[in-house]
Order: sequence, then C-alpha cells, then structure tokens
Amino acid sequence: MQLEWWHWAVGGILLVIAELALPGFVVIWFGLGALLVALLLALLPDIGLTTQLLVWLMVALSLLAVWFKVFRRDAHKTRIGMSQASLLGEIGLLTHDVAPFQKGQMRLQKPMLGSELWPCIADTALCAGERVKVLAVEGSLLKVGKP
Repeated sequence: MQLEWWHWAVGGILLVIAELALPGFVVIWFGLGALLVALLLALLPDIGLTTQLLVWLMVALSLLAVWFKVFRRDAHKTRIGMSQASLLGEIGLLTHDVAPFQKGQMRLQKPMLGSELWPCIADTALCAGERVKVLAVEGSLLKVGKP
C-alpha cells in the first residue's frame, strides 16, 4: 500500500485536533510530523513507505525532545519539596523592609522556580534597597543576610 500526501495531511490534522481533547501536549508533535511528511511527499512523490514512516517518527520524536528539553523546563514548580541548594547563596535586592519577626520581600537577580519575588525573613533589620544573600530556606521563606 502506498500512502499519498493527503493521507498524511488528514492524519496530521486529526492528531493536531486530538490534542485538544488529550492532556499533556504530546500528540501535537506527531501531528506536525505527519504534516511535514505530507509536505515532503507532495514535493517528492517517489518516497517509499518505509522512508515516510522513518521521517515521520524521527521528526515527531525530535520535536517532542525539543519541547521537553528546551521549552518545557520545570520552571513552574511549587516551593514545597524544592531543593534548598538551588537558592542558597543567591544574591537579591530587598523590595520591602525586613526585621526580626517581620516578613519582607526580595527580588532575585534571576527568576528561580518560576518567580523572582520571594518572601523573606532576617535576624537583623534590613532596609528596602539593600543587597542580600540567601542563607537558608525555612519552609516557604528565604532567610537572608548581608552578603
């Protein structure tokens, strides 16, 4: 059986539409791979079935790998269970005053775990605008001090 270019196009469109009903954002990459094979087959009609399937599989898996490795990093994790080592030693700027038994807020130089603004506490009084260093993570609060 020889698949025509429109077979691949219809299959690709159906897979892209199926992504609307399925969670995970995975099926769309197989649909886009099928659409690429349809385009390739329309330009070069003498491609065999084995080559078509191989190109579809390689393109779909490559797109899927790029999606998970580059674009979908786990940047939106919650603070629960986060690695303390990822924030320790980070330098930031206080946006609100902080004092013993009073929460403040700091802005990190680079967003960590999906946020650049973090609630913080300190052992000594620090004014907004001062540079601080993350000394520890206590629950969902960062303990900060002068660098």
